[in-house]
Amino acid sequence: MSQLSSQISRNDVERIVREALRNRLNGNASGGTAPEKPNPLLVNISARHVHLTHEHVRILFGKDDLEPERDLYQQGFYAAKETVMIVGPRKRMLPSVRVLGPCRPDSQVELAFTDAISLGLDLPVRISGDIAGTPGCVLVGPKGVVELEQGVIRAMRHVHMSPADMAWYGVSNGDAMHLRVESPGCTTVLEDVVVRGADEVRLEVHIDTDEGNAIGLEAATSVELIKPASCSCSH
Repeated sequence: MSQLSSQISRNDVERIVREALRNRLNGNASGGTAPEKPNPLLVNISARHVHLTHEHVRILFGKDDLEPERDLYQQGFYAAKETVMIVGPRKRMLPSVRVLGPCRPDSQVELAFTDAISLGLDLPVRISGDIAGTPGCVLVGPKGVVELEQGVIRAMRHVHMSPADMAWYGVSNGDAMHLRVESPGCTTVLEDVVVRGADEVRLEVHIDTDEGNAIGLEAATSVELIKPASCSCSH
């Protein structure tokens, strides 16, 4: 038994579990027909925003925590009442940028490409939280100023998926998918939509403002996630 176990990699185990779950969801075990998707697909524009640590909230706003204004689609996340001014090189600035909660271990600023041009910043495209070696900026609040040495990014387009969603689509955390959007006179496929898998999340694609405007998302009549044939999935 120990010899057999040593020959089975973690990827093999994950593949077996995913296939078993997918077969169950698709009704293959009982010969039934495939059910509908576990969750409806929602595509949202993630406009420019800021994430803050508790320490930076105290410096910028003079209080211990953010004040929620409205809930976001993902449970437990919200748009706060607080906003900050973002100041880039040569004193270029974006006023009144919304802060999102809850607080995080590291402060981070997420901007679109045109925002970066406006501030005079050359930003890398990163998954949220991957801020090592990224540019910084100055944040100005009503009570103080914070200078970030790093943490300003263009957020990589991504899709939040639960384990059931990943099993249904046949993908794993970190895989890249395609998003097909049909809009009047503008049908577009966005590639490299990275899967961000986690428990207790809702199926939701995030793209930035520039991408949403370019594909006419507000007028979209159909959205579809597609697993590319060349997907480097580990199953």
